[in-house]
Parts: sequence; structure tokens; C-alpha cells
Amino acid sequence: MKEKQKMKEKVKEFFVKNLKWIILFICLIGFLAIAEDVFNKEIMNGDIIGYKLISTFLISDFATPIAKFITNFGGAIFLTILTIILFILIKNKKIGLSIFSNLVIITALNQLLKNILQRPRPTYRIIEETGYSFPSGHSMISMAFYGYIIYLIYKYVKNKYIKWISIVLLSILICSIGISRIYLGVHYTSDVLGGFLISVSYLVIYISAVIKSFVL
Repeated sequence: MKEKQKMKEKVKEFFVKNLKWIILFICLIGFLAIAEDVFNKEIMNGDIIGYKLISTFLISDFATPIAKFITNFGGAIFLTILTIILFILIKNKKIGLSIFSNLVIITALNQLLKNILQRPRPTYRIIEETGYSFPSGHSMISMAFYGYIIYLIYKYVKNKYIKWISIVLLSILICSIGISRIYLGVHYTSDVLGGFLISVSYLVIYISAVIKSFVL
């Protein structure tokens, strides 16, 4: 019994110690599985089901302006302005610089992946958008940008109410941006999901690197 208990404790300790790398591995495998289907020019069942659910339950004259508004929070202009504002307001310039470099790196990575896979956008668009479809830039960049902000809030904000309210609101925003891209017809469900998955994997690496490089 003691040996079994020790074994369980060792397994638990291993998973707790390596949780972030396990998450990275799972998300990366998920992204690669989706990317393989995209590379083979396949339209996945999830793409059809995802858009059907949104078109059936969400699309309306009332919701469309809301989706158009929400999607701007993942756009290049808004995130660039927000990064500049944060850099100016945050006293610790190492943190400000890490936010800036995060945005630059994830944007470059997104464009690299888009140009490698070259997936055309859906044809049923509510708004016009240029460039390739996979992975979704708004979804991928939002997950990386706001995800990193969530990490900073978790680490530095002392007030637990402000901390958790901010984390929940930003998490809802990330999901809402992804849904808005499907709603507006500029991305498939797999574009959004792929963008989220690769960004989570990226964040694990980026945060680990930032902790060592910027000594945060």
C-alpha cells in the first residue's frame, strides 16, 4: 500500500511539475492534426457544424453589429495602440517590452503559418477580409496577446477580486473574438481552433523564455 501511495504521489508530482509542457504538447498535437487536414485541402465536419450552430442560433440583425464591434479587439490597429498605451503606462519597462515583443513575434508567426498553408477563406462572408484563412490571425494573436496579459495579471495583481474578474473578462473576450470570426464568415471553425491551440503552445514557450530573459 505504501509503495502504491508513493507511486501515486510521484505521478502527481510529475504532472504538477510538468503541467505546462503537457499542455504545450497536447495543444501542439491538436494544431498539427488540424493543420494536416488543412494542408490536404479538406473541409472538416467541425467547420460545417460550427458555422451551422452559429448561423442557426446567433446570426441576426441585432447580433451582427456586436460581432463586428467585438472582432475589432483582435485587430492589428487596436492591439498596436493598446500595446503602445501599456508600454507608456507600465512603470516596469521590461514588462512593457515583453508585451511589445510578444505581439511582434505572434504576428510574424501567424503570417508564416498562413503563407505555408495558404488556405482560402470561406465564401459566405458578412464582411470582406484579405489574406489566407488558417490559422485565424485575430484568434491566434488575441489568445497570445490577452493570454499573456492574463499571465501578468495573475502574477502581479494583488487584489484577488480585481485579479479574477479581469482574468474572467479577458478569457470571455478571447472566446468572443474567435466566435465573431466564424460569425462574420471570414474564418472556418478549424481556423479559430487552430489559432487558439498554437497560441497556447507558443505562450508556454514565450512565458518561459520571458521569465529567464526579462527576469520577471
